[in-house]
Amino acid sequence: MPETSQRVAIVTGAARGIGAATAVRLAADGFAVAVLDLDEAATKQTVDAIVEAGGRAIGVGADVSDAEQVQAAVDRVAAELGAPTVLVNNAGVTKDNLIFKMSEGDWDTVINVHLRGSFLMTRAVQKHMTEAKWGRIVNLSSTSALGNRGQVNYSAAKAGLQGFTKTLAIELGKFNVTANAIAPGFIATDMTAATAQRLGVGFEDFKTMAAQQIPVNRVGVPEDIAHTVSFLVSDGAGFVSGQVIYVAGGPRD
Repeated sequence: MPETSQRVAIVTGAARGIGAATAVRLAADGFAVAVLDLDEAATKQTVDAIVEAGGRAIGVGADVSDAEQVQAAVDRVAAELGAPTVLVNNAGVTKDNLIFKMSEGDWDTVINVHLRGSFLMTRAVQKHMTEAKWGRIVNLSSTSALGNRGQVNYSAAKAGLQGFTKTLAIELGKFNVTANAIAPGFIATDMTAATAQRLGVGFEDFKTMAAQQIPVNRVGVPEDIAHTVSFLVSDGAGFVSGQVIYVAGGPRD
């Protein structure tokens, strides 16, 4: 039986990178955490890290763009951990290309994972939040929402998540549910390493070049985002809603 006294968080795309760091941080903050990713086996490392540190976690496999899989995943979390009242929509994918070379499939894949996935997850979880009269939703946007060459699909999805977030804040606020978005800048992850490889640049050189353009003179790490999530899902952040926070080492317009 789930322990109803402990709040439950779901983090999507939590097998590695920002999602894994966020799951570990929320567990340290006292949440029971559902580590959700496309491949359930891939969640084992994150789950093990949480459990070894004394936390509660389960790994859940689901394609966030598939409505039936999403509902089954949320139902399983509710049954095994308790009703989820924190949702971090982090699952993402990139299929970069200039628009004249971008296929319909690459457009659809990116939009489906980021936008449709966040919609389906939020629709499924908000029921538990509104019933509890408490909830926290954090959507992962990006500085690419402001425009980024070769990422017309990703930029559109990440900009869309900002409008999605603001509307959720309006609709769900009366239930004591907040919704906010985090827009990371350059974060050192497998995804940015893949970008460096695609550009034919060594990852260390890629990070050095990026840091020179960032006011704090370093690139971000997943824990920078996890720390911001930790604040936004706290009781103390209950009057912060509908906001987009750029966590990018400097100002972004």
